[in-house]
Formats: sequence, structure tokens, C-alpha cells
Amino acid sequence: MKLLFDLFPVILFFIAFKYSEKNPELAASWVGSLLGSATIDVKQAPILLATVVVIAATVAQIAWVHFRHGKVDKMLWVSLVLVSVFGGMTLIFQDENFIKWKPTILYWVFAGSMAFGALVLKKNAIKAMLGEQMTLPEAVWSKVNFSWVAFFIFMGVLNLVIAFNFPTDVWVNFKLFGGMGLLLVFVVGQGMLLSKYVEEEK
Repeated sequence: MKLLFDLFPVILFFIAFKYSEKNPELAASWVGSLLGSATIDVKQAPILLATVVVIAATVAQIAWVHFRHGKVDKMLWVSLVLVSVFGGMTLIFQDENFIKWKPTILYWVFAGSMAFGALVLKKNAIKAMLGEQMTLPEAVWSKVNFSWVAFFIFMGVLNLVIAFNFPTDVWVNFKLFGGMGLLLVFVVGQGMLLSKYVEEEK
């Protein structure tokens, strides 16, 4: 359920895009009404409507977290800022290239914050999350942390490769299924390696 909640904006983005692909004129009309513009490029209408939806969904997600828990994770605020800035430019200029950069910037923010925390603040983000569940040497925690840094850097680069070398519908599919699939594979693989290490140390 937590995973589905985190993916809530992305899922709605995907649904809105796929629906708009089949109904571009209707999507253009909706976007035109929302933006107060009569000149909406029908070809851009699917990504524009999906962008409106993902911005609204991210705002709703944060409002819900604040209502339920009273505190919103910093990365959710970062995500809102990025989707608002890049999504806003996408809507203003009717150019899908802006929103395509958003996942990459977010991945690199994750990577940069984890690297900065480890190297400068001497705080290991992964240890902070999992330290109560397993005991590992500091050297292993460091390797795990930087493996996540490398993974997020890789994902940022991969997003750009897909976004600017394949059709937009391929990128939208990758954004939900490809990105999530790679994340799950990475998490499961890393979990198996850590479990094996813990067992060997007993």
C-alpha cells in the first residue's frame, strides 16, 4: 500500500496520458479551459493534460500526508517543487521536453543528498532507515549507501536516454513500469546480498 501511495502521482500521470492519447481533441479542449488558452497543440495535448494531473496529484498527496501524519518528508517537497517548475514550463511553453527532465533531476537530487550526507555530514541514509533491522560493519553500510547513489545516477541517465531517443509514449511506459521494475530488481538483489552477508557472519 505504501508503494502504491508513493506511485500515486505517476499512476495518474500514466492514466491521463493514455486516455488523452485516444482522445487528443478532448484533452486539448480540457487543457485549453484549464489554462485559459484557445491555442493548444493537439499533438502535445496528452502530455499537457498528464502534466496538469501529476501536479494536482502531487499536491493532493502532500496534503494527505500532512493531514494524516502532520509531517511531510523533505523529498516529497522536493518532488513537488520539481514537478511544479518543470511541469509549469511544460504547460507554459507547450513543450514536453521540460517534464521529461523532472525524473532525472529528482534521481540526481536523491544521489547528491545521499552522497553529501555520507561524505560531508557523516550520516548514512540507508543505515538510518535499516539500522534497527540489521547490524552491519560501517564499511558495508557505506558500500550499500553508495550503491544507491550509483543506482540513482544510472536511473537519471537512463531516463534521459529513453526520454530523448524514443517516442513519448515509450517514455511514459518506462516512467511507470521500467523505472519501478528496475527499482524492485535492485532492492531485491541488494536485500538478498545483505541477507547472505548477515547469515555468513552468524
